[in-house]
Amino acid sequence: MKKILQAVTDRVSTKRGMWITLSIWFVVTLLLAALAPNAKDYEVSRIASLPDNAKSVIAQKKVDRYFQDLKGTPAILIFQAKEGSLAFSQIVELFSTIEGQEIEGLELLIQLSSLPPQAVAGLLSEDETTAVIPVSFNSALETKEINDAKEKLVNVVEESSDLNLYMTGPAGIATDSLDLFSRADLVLLFSTVGLILVLLMVIYRSPLLAMIPLIAAAFVYEVVMQTLGLMGKAGLLLSNQTISIMSILLFASVIDYSLFVFSRFREELSREESKFNAMKAAMRETGMPVFFSGGTVLAAMLVLFFAQFGDYRNFAPTFATTMVVIMLASITLVPALFTLFGRKSFWPKIPKVGGDKLKKNTIWSKVGHFVVRKPGLSVVVIGIFLLLSAGNIFNLQYEFDTIKSFPEDMPSRQGYEILEEKFDKGDLAPTTVLLEADDTVTSEQQVKLSDVLIAQPLVRNVRINGMAEDDTVIRYTLTFEESPYAVATIDAMDEIIQKSDQILAESNLDGNLYFSGETATQVDDRSTNNRDVIVIVLLETLLIFVMLIFLTGTIKMPIYMMGTILVSFLAALGLGMFLTNIFFDINTISNRVPLYSFVFLVALGIDYNIILVSRFQEERRNHPVKNAVEIAVANTGGVISSAGIVLAATFAVLMTQPIQLLFVFGFIVAVGILLDTFLIRGILLPGFIVLLEKDKAVKENK
Repeated sequence: MKKILQAVTDRVSTKRGMWITLSIWFVVTLLLAALAPNAKDYEVSRIASLPDNAKSVIAQKKVDRYFQDLKGTPAILIFQAKEGSLAFSQIVELFSTIEGQEIEGLELLIQLSSLPPQAVAGLLSEDETTAVIPVSFNSALETKEINDAKEKLVNVVEESSDLNLYMTGPAGIATDSLDLFSRADLVLLFSTVGLILVLLMVIYRSPLLAMIPLIAAAFVYEVVMQTLGLMGKAGLLLSNQTISIMSILLFASVIDYSLFVFSRFREELSREESKFNAMKAAMRETGMPVFFSGGTVLAAMLVLFFAQFGDYRNFAPTFATTMVVIMLASITLVPALFTLFGRKSFWPKIPKVGGDKLKKNTIWSKVGHFVVRKPGLSVVVIGIFLLLSAGNIFNLQYEFDTIKSFPEDMPSRQGYEILEEKFDKGDLAPTTVLLEADDTVTSEQQVKLSDVLIAQPLVRNVRINGMAEDDTVIRYTLTFEESPYAVATIDAMDEIIQKSDQILAESNLDGNLYFSGETATQVDDRSTNNRDVIVIVLLETLLIFVMLIFLTGTIKMPIYMMGTILVSFLAALGLGMFLTNIFFDINTISNRVPLYSFVFLVALGIDYNIILVSRFQEERRNHPVKNAVEIAVANTGGVISSAGIVLAATFAVLMTQPIQLLFVFGFIVAVGILLDTFLIRGILLPGFIVLLEKDKAVKENK
């Protein structure tokens, strides 16, 4: 592999190879931009998260099969009087007007004018200021089409009444998410580019050094977006959340690898007069670590194909495609661009032959010297800090109410919170219980099953809501005392599902019980996520460990590298949540965040260890262990610390995104990258190497 990479980088580093490389990238980018669709054209606000064999998914398919009128994308319309009380007759009259507009895709689930008084009371709040009406949108409609129908509905209400209308539920959340991300994507892109440009200018004080990595990133971004567009056209679902994180990964990785290349290029320019020879020498030492670093990230993304959870699986093809393009760019486009500009890249501080010697008074040379002299103290102090930070993971509290992670002014969240305030918490999202009996269910058995269900933990109300198949299929609506997203409610739902056979036996029934709805979905969501965390963590750790063995040629070194990175991840998770609680008053996280953070922190954090260890092994050819560690820390410290700052800041840009999940994820990854940059790579790993690596050269001299 190393010989193949060297053959590629040697060719790219020639004058002819440089122009051929740049021409190929330019032509490919131009053709894709002109002929291929953009990934944004196929972006969706949500994807199916649970696998087809999840119990709640099977239950929902059963409900859709037996009760066709319930098929579609559900929504809840909340009508609220601006002043005083609300007469239900206003809603009936308003809905007559809405029906007359024939809004495409909107399907009314109940005939308001024919409702009995008891049913009407259930749709009005106790203070009679708010009414809630369930509706549905045709399942064939795309989110953009639902949004168009929603806008027409809002216009009708504004023109025909003095009521406030809020739409929540799956349809409302999907349309609001689409609108939020369409605006947030531009903020994300411009914030990322602007922040990277400013940081590179401040750190390196060179205009071209700031611009060249961004030029490379622009080419890669265009190629990736158009390639993903082709994949979207072929049927790949592209989540807007996935695209947002992909953009950050792309810019962060391209900038990172560009910094590693130009740092070694500058070093070689102090030895070689020819910029082509300097780049050839630089890539012979840097090409393999940089390409291999990209390979570890690629491997981490491919592992996500083994996940059952839809969000994680959606990452795999998108991020893997991105990393393949980045890896190719890191050994072709990036060195070609730096070679094109040569020494001018570093203006105003242009490197000269013989003029770039390692300074003994730099911060990282001092750090390296201290670690070599006091390896035990370095490891103990940093180890204690990391372990104390990691200890906070036992205080993590998970939030399953995803709508709470959206902005407070989002209409679907406002509607949800009005429901929460004006109606019983359990009414926010009732559970559908479907009995599929072997024989006709008598009225006594129907009542008995209802009584047994209502006797279950936290269940507040159970009512029959439909029959099918000659009374062998009965649909019940079950509501809990607490919010359908509360952990206690999810635990109670899980217990009921596990006891379904016992519940049937107590009701003298033979058949099957199925549970669908938000709470049942959260039960499957939690169990599927827990399974994926175990599988992905084990597979990714094992795969990267094996890859590191091939890179380093030893078994011991990968143990140090993976061990320190895993401790760093736990510390980042614990410390990150401690800080978000203090600074942002966020004390709960989505159960997605730990695995999101693990995948990126381990995949990206190992990059810095690879750069350090590769330089150590290079210096180890001519120096004893302590000297090799000191030289490696001093030589890589500047570029890794600057790359780490840029990478952490780039992921912190996710904090501009409109949902709390991405905010917390971006912050935790930023914290973790800074830990990797300054504590793991700078102190802990070098300390372990000094303590545990044996100095063979010294033994031979003895």
